[in-house]
Amino acid sequence: QVQLVESGGGLVQAGGSLRLSCAASGRSLSGFVMGWFRQAPGKEREFVAATYTASSTNYADSVKDRFAISRDKYGNTVYLQMNSLKPEDTAVYYCAAKTRSETAFRVWGQGTQVTVSS
Repeated sequence: QVQLVESGGGLVQAGGSLRLSCAASGRSLSGFVMGWFRQAPGKEREFVAATYTASSTNYADSVKDRFAISRDKYGNTVYLQMNSLKPEDTAVYYCAAKTRSETAFRVWGQGTQVTVSS
């Protein structure tokens, strides 16, 4: 069973950048669809980005052109590069994994806090 651990969160000023990492233990992430989600206080968790291969990515409209999801060539780590951060990006960010045949993400990390100050 794969386990996911996020890191890289923190406090940043509006307009700044952060890179989140999601490391796998237990097995390689190769073959999994990897996603990033976020949950702001008082709001439901929402989709941010997902990737299967380097050419197969999709993003929420709210982060398109500012965030980039990628994975290392060894298949063990997934990244979320976040640029031009806004206060409304403040949330706990979660990494998740699923196989291509599954409809829902079933493996989740514990989350990492991102706070963007104005």
